[in-house]
Amino acid sequence: MKSPVLDAVSLLLDKLLLSNLKLLSLGAQGEDQRSSRSYEVSSFLRGDVLEVPRTHLTHYGIYLGNNRVAHLMPDILLALTTDEKRTQKVVSNQRLLLGVVVKVASIRVDTVEDFAYGADVLVNHLDESLQKKALLNEEVARRAEERLGVCPYSLLWNNCEHFVTYCRYGTAVSPQADKFCEYVKIIIRDQRSVLASAVLGLASIVCMGLASYITFPALLIPFCLWMSG
Repeated sequence: MKSPVLDAVSLLLDKLLLSNLKLLSLGAQGEDQRSSRSYEVSSFLRGDVLEVPRTHLTHYGIYLGNNRVAHLMPDILLALTTDEKRTQKVVSNQRLLLGVVVKVASIRVDTVEDFAYGADVLVNHLDESLQKKALLNEEVARRAEERLGVCPYSLLWNNCEHFVTYCRYGTAVSPQADKFCEYVKIIIRDQRSVLASAVLGLASIVCMGLASYITFPALLIPFCLWMSG
């Protein structure tokens, strides 16, 4: 039987390495799907929340009409250049992951095809799951347009879901981030995590010696886990 702690660790790593969080697959297969997939944009209304499901995460955007979607995307290029011709290109997986690390993003406008990257697009599913009353669609779109541009990024406090919930409901929330925090709590609370970190710490000390930069983290991390449990 699978350990729930191992499942939680696996999901945590998936989220940290592949996330928002666009946290989308931008490989060759995705490129082929994107080039051949078409969407019924005539069924979307200005102000709708569009979502793209992934294995563990969902990417969100606000439909602005005319095949345009506003969405929050981490992007390392924003920290390196102000050349709009370069930064407006579809964000690659490498650019996205490095953008998460340096915590820089933008609320940008892309076509539905570029936003979805070959995946299915769902419309306004947050209305039911959050059970919140949505603002008028035109107000939602106006809020999204007002926030276009460079912004700080945080996996837990300012991701694509925070952006769309602010626009549609007036309050920035992220059930995905809340769920992520719950998995972290599960790992911290399980005493086996403390034991595993202690064993790894002792192994590091044995292999690399008693240098302060090795010994201090090796002792501090399991201690903090123990105190938090």
